Amino acid sequence: MLKLLSSSSRNLHAHIASPCLRATPAPNSAGASGSSSSPLLRAINSIAELSRGSSSRHPNSFRRAFFCSDSSSSGGSDGTGSGELVEVALKGDDSDGDAGDSSSSSSAIVSTNPKLEDYLTIAMCYGDGNGLRRVLALPLPHRPLFPGFYMPIYVKDPKLMAALQEARKRQAPYAGAFLLKDEPGSDPSVVSGSDSEKSTDSLKGKYLYDRLHEVGTLAQISTIQGDQVVLVGHRRLRITEMVSEEPLTVKVDHIKDKPYNKDDDVIKATSFEVISTLRDVLKSISLWRDHVQTYTQHIGDFTYSRLADFGAAISGANKLQCQEVLEELDVHNRLRLTLELVKKEMEITKLQESIAKAVEEKIGGEQKRYLLTEQLKIIKKELGLETDDKTALSEKFRERIEGNKEHIPASILQVIQEELTKLQLLEASSSEFNVTRNYLDWLTVLPWGNYSDENFDVLRAQHILDEDHYGLSDVKERILEFIAVGKLRGTAQGKIICLSGPPGVGKTSIGKSIARALNRKFFRFSVGGLSDVAEIKGHRRTYIGAMPGKMVQCLKNVGTANPLVLIDEIDKLGRGHSGDPASAMLELLDPEQNANFLDHYLDVPIDLSKVLFVCTANIVDTIPTPLLDRMEVITIAGYITDEKMHIARDYLEKSTRDACGIKPGQVDMTDAALLALIESYCREAGVRNLQKQIEKIYRKISLQLVRKGVRGVSEAQVLENGKASEEKVDNAEKISAESVEGNVEGQTEVTVAEAEVVLAESSSDQDSNPTDQSTESKDSLETAEQEESESTSTVEKVLVDKSNLTDYVGKPVFHAERMYDQTPSGVVMGLAWTAMGGSTLYIETTLIEQGEGKGALQLTGQLGDVMKESAQIAHTYARVALRKEEPDNRFFANTKLHLHVPAGATPKDGPSAGCTMITSMLSLAMKKPVRKDLAMTGEVTLTGKVLPIGGVKEKTIAARRSGVKTIIFPEANRRDFDELSPQVKEGLDVHFVDNYSQVYELAFDNDQN
Repeated sequence: MLKLLSSSSRNLHAHIASPCLRATPAPNSAGASGSSSSPLLRAINSIAELSRGSSSRHPNSFRRAFFCSDSSSSGGSDGTGSGELVEVALKGDDSDGDAGDSSSSSSAIVSTNPKLEDYLTIAMCYGDGNGLRRVLALPLPHRPLFPGFYMPIYVKDPKLMAALQEARKRQAPYAGAFLLKDEPGSDPSVVSGSDSEKSTDSLKGKYLYDRLHEVGTLAQISTIQGDQVVLVGHRRLRITEMVSEEPLTVKVDHIKDKPYNKDDDVIKATSFEVISTLRDVLKSISLWRDHVQTYTQHIGDFTYSRLADFGAAISGANKLQCQEVLEELDVHNRLRLTLELVKKEMEITKLQESIAKAVEEKIGGEQKRYLLTEQLKIIKKELGLETDDKTALSEKFRERIEGNKEHIPASILQVIQEELTKLQLLEASSSEFNVTRNYLDWLTVLPWGNYSDENFDVLRAQHILDEDHYGLSDVKERILEFIAVGKLRGTAQGKIICLSGPPGVGKTSIGKSIARALNRKFFRFSVGGLSDVAEIKGHRRTYIGAMPGKMVQCLKNVGTANPLVLIDEIDKLGRGHSGDPASAMLELLDPEQNANFLDHYLDVPIDLSKVLFVCTANIVDTIPTPLLDRMEVITIAGYITDEKMHIARDYLEKSTRDACGIKPGQVDMTDAALLALIESYCREAGVRNLQKQIEKIYRKISLQLVRKGVRGVSEAQVLENGKASEEKVDNAEKISAESVEGNVEGQTEVTVAEAEVVLAESSSDQDSNPTDQSTESKDSLETAEQEESESTSTVEKVLVDKSNLTDYVGKPVFHAERMYDQTPSGVVMGLAWTAMGGSTLYIETTLIEQGEGKGALQLTGQLGDVMKESAQIAHTYARVALRKEEPDNRFFANTKLHLHVPAGATPKDGPSAGCTMITSMLSLAMKKPVRKDLAMTGEVTLTGKVLPIGGVKEKTIAARRSGVKTIIFPEANRRDFDELSPQVKEGLDVHFVDNYSQVYELAFDNDQN
């Protein structure tokens, strides 16, 4: 059967006659009968009407028609279509030149305008039913070509292009288009188009023939422009064999659809489902509507096979799925495959619509909110209800300074006004706007000239300081002096005080007490390990995230210009690539300079002259000298045993008891236990470790009390259940047994209320008198309350004594520092200072060998350089002193000595052991032990002068702790010893010397020995 494929004639010249071929069906032809009125055609026409509109065919447009072999031939009885008759007629064009079909020019379906000889050639070629047998093979890399559709391809092979042009010249412009197979082992989804084109151009000959799919399409060569060739598909082909390699020419068979019954209900239903799905998709995709319109104009009537090809061709399926549709010759199966593809397109369309809707809603909501917000701002601004952001910020900053304007310096007010003017000129979206806003925020929030009312009551301050801390008389006296001066002057100036002492003596905590006594705001920051100058003086505003320094942050937090600032760990300042913070502290801690302290961020002078700075340090040796010179150093020595006892009783024990929830009468810690705790566990100068040990004791006592309380409640339950009623004895015993078992095993606990509920339930079945039952339950409840109160009141008080102290804190950490009751010859006790307080140490000297001229000295005990030099001085002076006392004694000249300072694992350094070393060497040389209970300290020169030392209080405390009765100090340290409290000096026989000869007399006094 032959069908008519029409083409627009917009490219023909007007008023030129041309031949027109009209196909007249034979009487026995069933393929054409009734096609115009078929339901399929009506459905397709309804789809085409969705977008036909003004682009419908003009009634006077000039048309050409040429014969094309029908790909379906479903209506013929033999499938050959040989029953068609051909008529040739001439038809003139009466229409204007511009009345052509404008829509077909941009359609996905284009037709050619062959000459009259072409029509005759095609008719002769196709009229015999065999068609062309040899065609050029064109590879298609992306998708197969379906009949009725066009496809542009690029041909870069010159031989193939020459063959195509030659075919057009021979008026046989046809070739075979075959889909290219994927390379074995490759994933077609990851190959780009350029790679595919490149691989297609490189395929030739036999290899190209093997890569082609067997079924393809007979394609008409519509146009050739450069290396682009536009193909129009006509009918299906099947490759039979290869004829030539370059260009690739193959023999083909023209294949036709399998015969089918067009009245089959299954085929009709499938086709209508395809049409229905296409109709739904066409509502959303305008491109498909163009395809339907152009396809119906150029192809003519739809058939079932053409419907299947159309659906597969315009779908977005991959090439293998489309090739499967092209190779399928069964029309029903082809429709089914097409239906799957268009259904998938429908799902994709729905997903696309949902995504587009979500995005549109989001964008629309944001735009709507933005518009409403802007409208609201304009309305409020017009009504005077609200101003814009910049105006509101300016008003806020002006309000901050309005009430304090008389105290703000004029230079600061000028800077603030300039920045406010600048803020109004900047856009809110610019980065400079945020910088200016933050700068104004800091400038206006500082307490310019705002001072807190100070307390000048000395008695009140004394009471507060004594209430919070025991001892520390030097610090308290200095604070009271500060208050007294402020009271006489009527105003207080800032000071820089440095509290130096070992850890745990209360340096940091005393700062809060001082602030409370002075009625000042308190601010603390630690500079331990600080290595960045910007932490002290702030960052430049040019940096992102710049902030002021610690002092400006302090003033903002406290809200006053005269706070008490505690700078903790000032002896541990670091130094890095960002500068030296110790040098930056010079300006901050200089009373002559901090009245105009300049922060890098604010860049305006700040008055810190009213600030009281309190610094803390463990040792002042590591503080730079210029910085130390600006501070008033108050040394806090360690606490002696008596002071620790008072602190433990009055402060630590009370606070720990409250923290553990223990009542005052429940624990009794004896003085002996507390003394043993201090001397055997907490010998350090501070009381921090003592507090930890007391907390440990009270935690264990809390656990004991809780366990006793649980046991008492269990016993009360047993008594209550036993007295409730004789009839309830069995139940009460059962409950108490369960309760005791649960408490022992740690599984369950039966409360008094639960026991009463169980008893009430059991008695309700046995006792018929409710009045008696209620009376008994009340009596049992009162009895239980009495028993519980008695058990609580009779809880045994926990006694902590020296005998059971180890049960709470374990074995003693420290043992007696005294290694000898009576020191032998060559051994002398010295006194040393450490960061943890004072301690005693022994100097031991013994001989190694004797011989003429073998005098030498060997040192051990991890001694420092200063202490080694002190040992050499002691050895030299000992030889001089021995020659003076015993001229005939050549001990040092002929003896090699070994001097050791226990303990060997502890580093030791310092010159204060000179007296002790000389005495140890002389004791060994004269074979005389020193007097009992003697300890000494002092630096000795080569001439025997005894120089002063440090740490008098710590060394005195260490001597008392070791039971020493006699101490030798340099004469220059008499003033330091006189300043000690009487409790520290009590029971000590202290001698002050300025020459070693006095030490010799005291150490080797025969009467004392």
